Amino acid sequence: MPMPPPKPSTEGLRDRQVMAEVGQLTRALHTEGSQSPEALSRLVGADYWETGRYERALAFAIADGHVFRTADGRLAAT
Repeated sequence: MPMPPPKPSTEGLRDRQVMAEVGQLTRALHTEGSQSPEALSRLVGADYWETGRYERALAFAIADGHVFRTADGRLAAT
């Protein structure tokens, strides 16, 4: 008998949606170059994301080394 699938909560903080959002942020920065946090938010349509998702995805992108802050406070892809 096969095992039941794991509960969604076992994915923890790094769920599939946030990893897809990190990908969106990274692709936007690769395509458009460095951006202010506000401009990046507009580029990816974060106004339509669930509240707090943009900030969370950006935090993961920075923590994982996909995105970094430049000396002038802009965001850039690695």
